[in-house]
Amino acid sequence: MNQERLLRHYAALMSAVPQSVWVLSADGVVTLLAGSGMRERLWHPDSGTSWMDAVHPKDRDWFRRAWRRTAEERSPLDTIVRVRLKDAPDRFRHIKIIAVPVLDEEGDTEWVGTAADAEDHWRIRMREKLLGRMAAVPAAHDLPEAFLTTAAAVVPELADAVAVFHVRGEPGGAASLTSTEGVGLAPGLPSLYPLDRDILWGATPRQVIESQEARLLTFPPGEPPEDGLSKVSVRWLRRAGATSVALLPVVVDGRAVALATTTTCRGNPPPDEADLNLLQDVFQQMSGPLRRTMELQRIRDRALALQQSFLSPPSAVDGVSITALYHPADSAAEVGGDWYDAVRLSADSLALSIGDIAGHDLEAAAAMGRVNSLLRGLAYDSGPAASPAATLSRLDRIVQALDGPSMVTAVHAVIRRVAPHIWRVTLSNAGHPPPLLIPRDAPPRYLHDLTAPDPPLCVTDGLPRTDLHTVIREGDTLVFYTDGLVEAPGTDIGDNLRRLREHTEALVRARVPLATLIRRLLPPAQNRRDDIAVIALEARTGK
Repeated sequence: MNQERLLRHYAALMSAVPQSVWVLSADGVVTLLAGSGMRERLWHPDSGTSWMDAVHPKDRDWFRRAWRRTAEERSPLDTIVRVRLKDAPDRFRHIKIIAVPVLDEEGDTEWVGTAADAEDHWRIRMREKLLGRMAAVPAAHDLPEAFLTTAAAVVPELADAVAVFHVRGEPGGAASLTSTEGVGLAPGLPSLYPLDRDILWGATPRQVIESQEARLLTFPPGEPPEDGLSKVSVRWLRRAGATSVALLPVVVDGRAVALATTTTCRGNPPPDEADLNLLQDVFQQMSGPLRRTMELQRIRDRALALQQSFLSPPSAVDGVSITALYHPADSAAEVGGDWYDAVRLSADSLALSIGDIAGHDLEAAAAMGRVNSLLRGLAYDSGPAASPAATLSRLDRIVQALDGPSMVTAVHAVIRRVAPHIWRVTLSNAGHPPPLLIPRDAPPRYLHDLTAPDPPLCVTDGLPRTDLHTVIREGDTLVFYTDGLVEAPGTDIGDNLRRLREHTEALVRARVPLATLIRRLLPPAQNRRDDIAVIALEARTGK
């Protein structure tokens, strides 16, 4: 009687607390003993099904290992796992399970444990973890890292595949999406379609971008809708056994500037409303780095426009061909002070210069404009008989008197025809990489390879400067360039100069045209850390 009374008291107590007590017998039968908490909400197996079927597919492997280890060590199990709901078998809820192995009368292991709702607790912890990771993302120039960090944060807990795209085009038009390396894949999934080019994701993503509202597409495993998504997307979703695609716009200042796509695959259930809300919160955290990137990009665009305005087409002179290019650094946060110039001094002479202002910002670009304009005016005023060293000395005094930039490197040359097929080159080098001479009938070589350049401009007063002399003939080419072509962090400048010369020699042997040659001298895009300016002069038949 006392035992029955204690059992009634225990049952009454369990009905008042938010958890359920269960027993798992040695033959796998689950019995819910008491408790109001999750007793009526959790799905539990009937005949022909395993209790492991109640566990979320993504949690089964680690949960099975934890269960086995607990059985072997005879230790309690205390964990949070997603369990299927009774009234919605395709939905799951986080449940805190505490289980203890015990021996029954026959010596077999059975389990006694509790199940309590942990959904709110798990989501709070997950939100804190994900947003904490996003808070540690560096500033704007590391935007790809922000995307990668976000992708790594949500795979595989909330999604099996993630891709983040920049949005190009205005609302209402065709939304062109470009990958920014923000890709994450759960192990075993097929590689995503090529993401190094613009792709159109179809009408549905454009609607999401225009409405700025998230959208979740759910479908049977491997059977995505063909309308609204691009063909390449549909093919990948089929291969991955996808069950859903979530489209999540990232909005900055009232405009969708990025689109995050998350996918559940291999039969895993789609995210529920709470998962979708958490995903939106996580991806919206990218709005800060995106806003900073956009601000810096606007500054960079203005600096580039200013810089390009000073890079006028070289003046034409009979008997020479001049080809030039300017390539800004690929970083969205930087623009340098590189410039080139060529000004006609007479029918048979011209001044050619190239230089670099210290710094990578709008101020450097503006300083470049001032220095370039001053040098252009001084060169024209001095005429074809002037000493480039004297011209650079005059420029140095003026720039320092006007409180100019902290340091300027430059090569200034005067080129005069002295015979129908011969041009005399006089130049002065202020701390700049040596020009590269490409003779018509000999291997490329650096001018004055053994002569150290004079110091840069703006470092001290009254330095003597030197004129250097050479001759170029019909078919020879002279290449001036800035240090972005041969300098990179962690590398040796001597080795880089050697590689540039060897690369140039290979291009010359291949009879590459001059304009193509200087483009091919540029390092690969992923290795460009600085602005690059190049101007090349090729001597042709004189008149």
